[in-house]
Amino acid sequence: MAILYELHPHNPQQRSIEQIVTELKKGAVMLYPTDTVYAIGCDLRVKSAVEKVRRIKQMSNDKPLTFLCSSLSNISQYATVSDRAYRIMKHLIPGPYTFLLPATKQVPKMVMSPKRKTTGIRVPDNVLCQALLKSLGNPVVSTSAHLADDDGEYPTKYVEKARLFDSLENQVDLIIDNSVDPGIKVSTILDFTTDEPEVVRQGLGWQEVENWIGVVH
Repeated sequence: MAILYELHPHNPQQRSIEQIVTELKKGAVMLYPTDTVYAIGCDLRVKSAVEKVRRIKQMSNDKPLTFLCSSLSNISQYATVSDRAYRIMKHLIPGPYTFLLPATKQVPKMVMSPKRKTTGIRVPDNVLCQALLKSLGNPVVSTSAHLADDDGEYPTKYVEKARLFDSLENQVDLIIDNSVDPGIKVSTILDFTTDEPEVVRQGLGWQEVENWIGVVH
């Protein structure tokens, strides 16, 4: 059964953050809140943990995994960012946006798109995520932990959180609860792997993207 960490939503306890990071470095997989939905994640650099995330999500090896970085400068270590992409990303982050970018050699092959050699990266506007990234010193895998009802509809936020914890407590190693109900809307995905940026998915923050770059789906 997973270890539960209850953290303050605006000022997460540093001691707990350090304990979580210690476990992540050992290969732990966590269920944790982001600025969009609850996510399943781990240390990007721990192969066994990434493999476990894939098993939990029943994801094939050719399906890429998104990960979190702490800043735009941090992104540049893991992806090639064009001048145009840089200007747009600088305006949007931190926030609910996933950027598809050409991957550098720093990205483990098991998380990138094997055919396109691209990767999905986010810079979250979330105190807890930023605290974990800072203490860990590595990116954190972030794949949605959303669970739908049998009819495909999402339940209320309160029930969603309870169901997430109950459903995953025997599959993940750590559960982080910051007393905030998980969101039900995913991030907006922007593809910067071509000359013209393309909106792959309209999610949270879409209006900001539309106002800023005038991209249409």
